[in-house]
Amino acid sequence: MPESIVLLHGFGGTRHAWDGVVAHLDAQRYRPLALDLPGHGEASAGHGPITFSACVEHVLERAPDRFTLCGYSLGGRIALQAALAAPERIGRLVLVSTTAGIEDAGERERRRAADEQLAGELETGPYEQFIERWRAQSLFADEPLRVAELAREDQRRNDPLALARVMRGLGAGEMEPLWGRLDELRMPVAVVAGARDEKYLAIAGRLEALIPRARLHVLDGGHALALECPGALAGVLQGGPQPHG
Repeated sequence: MPESIVLLHGFGGTRHAWDGVVAHLDAQRYRPLALDLPGHGEASAGHGPITFSACVEHVLERAPDRFTLCGYSLGGRIALQAALAAPERIGRLVLVSTTAGIEDAGERERRRAADEQLAGELETGPYEQFIERWRAQSLFADEPLRVAELAREDQRRNDPLALARVMRGLGAGEMEPLWGRLDELRMPVAVVAGARDEKYLAIAGRLEALIPRARLHVLDGGHALALECPGALAGVLQGGPQPHG
């Protein structure tokens, strides 16, 4: 029976961010399910607040009884929380370009304030201007042009007012850090980072050190690995390439 793989995109993306990865998976062995997270794509309806607990419920309600869970960036932070909430359902966890949260309370508050400003821009300014500001972050500075265009195309599938709700509810400043709970994860965990993504590569090394059955995979890419390295990321989901180090 094919292994179910649930795929969670990052902020401002949609389930289509995984199209390239899905195309590289062996259809005889794997059954992928890429979800639109609340506030994104076809899950953008509604006007109330979006919370991490609601996102975890959203994922677990749509996932099969037993599955591999893979999340990128924001999706990785939600995947961590889902794995801690329902460890008996998740046979394997794959964390891509993500973190277990901001530990310093002052830094979290500064990030919350910055996210509130971005949410206001989403509500009042031209969406294309916001997309360009988002793509101008240092995280994406050295990505290939084709990757940047794929990312913009995916961002345009979203409603900016819904993304403002996401920014307020799921921003890094809103997340309680999970570093102290990582030793609760008993399933095999693949931690994936891009070789050019220095910040998240360092975070990935710490995740590997703190999660009991974690293995680090370093791919030849930047932050947006599902878009830049879909074949290599599919390889990790299918059991390769060999872990870094």
